[in-house]
Amino acid sequence: MEVVYRIRFLFIFLLFHILCFSVNAQTNKYENKDSLLKNTDRKIISKVGFDVRPSYAFSSFLDDVLSERLSMKDARNTHFGTSLHLKYGFSFSSSEAGRLYPGVTQGVGAGVNIFDHSKSIGTPVSLYLFQTAPILNITDRISLDYEWNFGASMGWKPCDGRTASSNLIVGSRMNAYINLGLGVNWKLTQDYSLVAGLDLTHFSDGNTLFPNPGVNLLGLRLGISRVFGPENNGTPFRRDSTFKSDNVSFDLTAYGAWRKRVYRGGETPVLLGGHYAVAGLNFAPMWDVAPYFRTGLSADFQWDQSSDLRHYHVSGTTSEDISFARPPFFSQLSVGLSARAELVMPIFSVNVGIGYNFIGPEESRASYQMANLKVYLTRSLYLNIGYQLQNFQRQNNLMLGVGYTFHNSYSKIPVVNNY
Repeated sequence: MEVVYRIRFLFIFLLFHILCFSVNAQTNKYENKDSLLKNTDRKIISKVGFDVRPSYAFSSFLDDVLSERLSMKDARNTHFGTSLHLKYGFSFSSSEAGRLYPGVTQGVGAGVNIFDHSKSIGTPVSLYLFQTAPILNITDRISLDYEWNFGASMGWKPCDGRTASSNLIVGSRMNAYINLGLGVNWKLTQDYSLVAGLDLTHFSDGNTLFPNPGVNLLGLRLGISRVFGPENNGTPFRRDSTFKSDNVSFDLTAYGAWRKRVYRGGETPVLLGGHYAVAGLNFAPMWDVAPYFRTGLSADFQWDQSSDLRHYHVSGTTSEDISFARPPFFSQLSVGLSARAELVMPIFSVNVGIGYNFIGPEESRASYQMANLKVYLTRSLYLNIGYQLQNFQRQNNLMLGVGYTFHNSYSKIPVVNNY
C-alpha cells in the first residue's frame, strides 16, 4: 500500500510540474506578443497550485432507518485519509477588475482521496470549481485567506444498505463534494506562495440514493502555488463608483431536484422505493451592504411529491407493499421565510440561509438551512447549485436551477460571458 501511495504522489508531482512548464510556455508566448504590441497590462494572471490535505474521517449521523437496517458488525474502522489536489486558477492583474477585487483567484481543480481502508470505501477522485481570496492582510507578504471547493467526486464503493464494509457510509459511486478551507498564505517570492491552515470537507449524494449519511473530513491543508504573468503588485484597491450601498436588489430563483423519502406515518419507519420530485421558488429582496456582501429575507415556496403521504395511505397496505393515493398539489406545498447572507465575488456568489416553514404539511413545518453557489452567466442571470437540510441534521434535497437578479448594483463584477 505504501508503494501505491508513493506512485500516486509521484504521478501528481510530475503532472504538476508538466502543467507548470506548459503554462509558463504559454505565458512567455503571450508576454512576447504583448511586448510587440507594447501592451503589458494583461487581463488575466494564471496560477497553478498543489495541496496536500491530511484529515480525520467520520460519517454523519445514522438515522433510525439506517441504524435498524444496517449491520456494522464487520465494518472496518476508517478514520484517516489524505487528499492530493492539483488546481489551475486565474486572477486579475492591474486591470479594473484587479483593482476592485485584489487577490481573488478562481478556477478548477482535481483531487484524489486516499483512505486508510481504501479497499472498503474506494479511492474517490474529485473535480471541482474553487475560489480563494484574502480575508485579512497581516503584512505585505502574509495574509489570512479562505477557499471553497464545490464539485463532484467519483470512484466510491457504495454500501448496499444492509452490510457495511466500512464505518464511512456512502450510497452512490458519485457524490457531491463540498470543501471549505482557512489558511495563512505566505508569499515567498514574486512567483511562489505557501499556504497552511485548516480544512473541512463533506461528501454526500444529496439524498438521491440510500443510504446517505455522508462522509466528513476534518484536517490540515498544506499547499504551494506559482503565478505566471505580471502579478497585481502595489496596485491600490479601487472602489466601484457605480455601487450603491443603499440599493435593494431582488433575487428570483427556480429550482428542481429528486429525492428519497422515509415514511414515518406508521408504527415503524419505512424506506419508500423510487424517487420523488421536488420543485421550488425563492423570492429574496436583498440589501446590497458592501461590494462583497448582501443580506435580506427570502420567501420560499417548495413542492415535495413525497410530503404529506400519511393522510393518503391506502388502507390495508403494509411496509412490504405500501402504497398511497395521489395527494392534492397544495397539500404538498410548503411556504417559509428565511434570513439570507451572501458573499459576492467575481463570477461566483455563495448564499446561505436559515428559515422556518410556517405553512405546509406537519412534517415540513420545521426549520431548514440551505447553502447555494450562484454562477453568474451574465450581470443578472445565474445558475444555482444548492442543498437544503431540515433542523440542522436531516438531509432534505438538492436545489438545482436558475435565477435572475433584478435591479443589480454590482455592474463591475466580472461574469462568465466576459471570458
